[in-house]
Amino acid sequence: MVRLTVDLIAKYSNRSKNKRHNSLPQYLKKVTHLNFSNKNIDDIDDLSMCRNLTVLYLYDNQITHISNLACASNLTHLYMQNNNIMHIENISALTKLTKLYLGGNSITVLEGLDGLKELKELHIEGQRLPQGETLLFDPRTMNSLAESLSVLNINNNNIDEIRDLAPLIKLTDLYASDNQFRDIEDIEIVCSQWPELHRMDLSGNPVCQQPKYRDRLITVCKTLEDLDRKAINELSRQFLINWKASKAKKKLKDERVMTGQITYPFDVAIHNVPECSHIVPYASFRGKRRTKDAKSRGDGAKSECMTFRCSISRR
Repeated sequence: MVRLTVDLIAKYSNRSKNKRHNSLPQYLKKVTHLNFSNKNIDDIDDLSMCRNLTVLYLYDNQITHISNLACASNLTHLYMQNNNIMHIENISALTKLTKLYLGGNSITVLEGLDGLKELKELHIEGQRLPQGETLLFDPRTMNSLAESLSVLNINNNNIDEIRDLAPLIKLTDLYASDNQFRDIEDIEIVCSQWPELHRMDLSGNPVCQQPKYRDRLITVCKTLEDLDRKAINELSRQFLINWKASKAKKKLKDERVMTGQITYPFDVAIHNVPECSHIVPYASFRGKRRTKDAKSRGDGAKSECMTFRCSISRR
């Protein structure tokens, strides 16, 4: 197997053209990018001489432990996908790290990132997990990343609970396809706490088969621009929001009617009319007008008016 050392770095470096002007220590001090992907590396030696190293490519190797990177304090990008890493460790000192790639390893718990206050992107998709196990999230790490992490890739990790991600209020992109999310209400609750979410991919999860799945998430995630790799039309979103509001208003009105909080005008009229011994003809309600004509019509009009009054007062 191969160990990443300063001698190996010198062997693969392109400093041969400038050997006369740059010694190995000088070269290591100036180097900013190192690409040692697919070199069959299984261990990392002391890289403290690479003080200005900012980008390190170590993907497609055989590394089992993250070690000897603490001195690379200027590191901003670390690519370690497709190795044999089981634990995230020894990188809390990389306080300038903005992008971390750990996909395709054997990590069971997302932890050990408490000090990475500048981390913007975390890719930990496709872990080789034991049968039936799921990728877990350490609450301390989630709270530590709450104010910085904007892109999270957790595709294909057998995850069935999204509430652990709720603290990540700065998320703009969530890639969580091919997991085991089933509860649409939990997803609605958590997504409503992410005011900057623009892209989300939940394709391949059981929740996608639920009725109105897409409509519900488009309605609750008002900043979402792309869901499951399909763009969201703003006119469609507004229609769904208006339709949901109208439906909720109708439901509230129906409930108030059922509980007696609202009565229709017709019902009020019926309930306020005293019980009568007989039905009063419609013509009798014209008594006021006929009373005005009583003088010209004589006692007959007065008699009709009296009949109207009696019919109302009689119980």
